[in-house]
Amino acid sequence: MDVHNHIVKNSYYDFGTAKTPASTISALLGDFIRNGDTRVKRIKQEGGTYAYYLTKNEQNIGIEVLSGETETKITKVVKATKVKSFEERDLHKLLSSYLKNSGTYSKTIFHEQSNGKDNNQIWTHPDMVGIKFLNLQTKASQNFLKSINRVDTFKMSSYELKKEINSDSELKKAFFQAVSNSSWSNYGYLVAFEFSDSLNEEMARLNQSFGIGIIELNANPYQSKILFPAAYRDLDFKTIDKLCKMNSEFNKFIEQTEKLLTLTDERYYKSIEKELDEFCDDYFANDTEVEKYNSDKNIPTDQE
Repeated sequence: MDVHNHIVKNSYYDFGTAKTPASTISALLGDFIRNGDTRVKRIKQEGGTYAYYLTKNEQNIGIEVLSGETETKITKVVKATKVKSFEERDLHKLLSSYLKNSGTYSKTIFHEQSNGKDNNQIWTHPDMVGIKFLNLQTKASQNFLKSINRVDTFKMSSYELKKEINSDSELKKAFFQAVSNSSWSNYGYLVAFEFSDSLNEEMARLNQSFGIGIIELNANPYQSKILFPAAYRDLDFKTIDKLCKMNSEFNKFIEQTEKLLTLTDERYYKSIEKELDEFCDDYFANDTEVEKYNSDKNIPTDQE
């Protein structure tokens, strides 16, 4: 807020119609850091917000200590230590646990396992795919095509996953990647571990225009939330067929799904369901596993 007040007082920046200029400044300072500008650094505080400071003042950062009625300012030397960060794919187990808790089977699709090295295909693959069965009646479906014509049987979703999205340009790039990657599915989602508060208005506009849902992932996956719901659309079988030919894992996911949808003998339902569950991504069995995983992967929690 000190930075914000200084900028506003001196009219250094035109915020236009921005409703939350402080969040805009936070996002821009974050861009400086991500783009390698060594003049600015930040410290994560309680609640997930950041305090920014100039690198040149790093050795002079002060903390205030209250002693009785006297307030004394003590200078504390802060050593710059490189904190190991988590990888984007470390978030997949958090998302799969959130989805499984809502009744959705999910599977990570590894882009590097697809046929060909065409860079034009990088926006063809979703990061994860999911299927949720609704009122599944095994005897009512004799083959996959008949099953998919029953809109009350199942829904398929596509997920584009990011670590953090802090600027308008990052949001648009990730959002339209999600649009492209989800063209085959009933629902498409953009998922991120961290969204800048300054992007809420633009996220709402993009969601309204293109129907891609937005999920904010939490270190406690069961506290993750849908910020904007996805709009329903019919499956695109030509694209599904293309993805099946390109990626063996996606093809197997469709095959496993088809087994459940075309099952005619209910005696085998449990075993087929178990087979699908084992093929899909792992998910957490309890809160202890969640805490250990976050600690091992250096994923920050709300308490950190």
